[in-house]
Amino acid sequence: MFRAACSSASTGYALYAKRPSRPFPPPFLSIPSTSFSEPLSTHNRSRDRRSYVNGEMIRGMTNGDDAVLVSDSFVAANDGVGAWAAKDKGHAALWSRLIVHFWALEVERAKYGDGVEPDPVAYLQKAFDYTKEATSQPNEWFGTTTACAALLGSDSNTPTHPVLYITQLGDSQILVLRPRSREVIFKTTEQWHWFDCPRQLGTNSPDTPTSNAVLDRIEIEEDDIVLAMTDGVIDNLWEHEVVQNVVDSMEKWQGGVNNAEAGNVPAEQSYADGMRYVAQELLNAARVIAEDPFAESPYMEKAIDEGLSIEGGKLDDISVVAAQW
Repeated sequence: MFRAACSSASTGYALYAKRPSRPFPPPFLSIPSTSFSEPLSTHNRSRDRRSYVNGEMIRGMTNGDDAVLVSDSFVAANDGVGAWAAKDKGHAALWSRLIVHFWALEVERAKYGDGVEPDPVAYLQKAFDYTKEATSQPNEWFGTTTACAALLGSDSNTPTHPVLYITQLGDSQILVLRPRSREVIFKTTEQWHWFDCPRQLGTNSPDTPTSNAVLDRIEIEEDDIVLAMTDGVIDNLWEHEVVQNVVDSMEKWQGGVNNAEAGNVPAEQSYADGMRYVAQELLNAARVIAEDPFAESPYMEKAIDEGLSIEGGKLDDISVVAAQW
């Protein structure tokens, strides 16, 4: 299973918001006692609270309008569409957080294994339905969000081989990297209606998980790295830059661990957690480009292809989840 961020091996995340996170609106203010992701709490109260699903520690948090989930066997990154901030009753962060919250609960409730495959698209459809209900009258709040996630399972025909069930709707991305060969073995394909308008779940959108989400099954190997990233990363870094950054980060982290084990530096000065370090370094690289008005970026390249005069990186919420088998 994916190993939790607080354990000896790694799942980690890094977050950067282009503007301060807003508290959730009434009536979504009370602190629930059992929800791992606390979708109905204010942002400043939800970051460090933890709970467990099937014995695994889980973290769910909101970052600007993004929402991410980190657990031993399920990672996700949703990107709330920020344009809703200018709309009356618009709150994209609430939508992205509620959907990832309900999605994880459906994973917890699902009965799979022993020859029965998980169905993350069906779980996402239920999460979407629950979110629509939660944000309808009398507590009406508008918003939309993309969604992507990776759920760890196994193939019933080859149970010793772990399989990732990867779900994609919109322009966030799941990328699976094999560090020893510097090879991307899988990445999701962005889904668009038109430039800068990805497929999305929510108010006035025609998209639904059942109709539009894509499910892929990818067999992985030991030490493969799984990244769940919002478009704040992939609009600012090309794929080869992501690969190089992750490989370099792993080498630096392992060097710190080796130095600590050899007694060359105090253990507390070595990099504490590999995937947390990977996620933070990738976020830092994306943020450098995002804040540079003269940088070359994938977003600029896409805009030019559309005949638009756009230069530099794209300032956006940046969310990264990194996990290693």
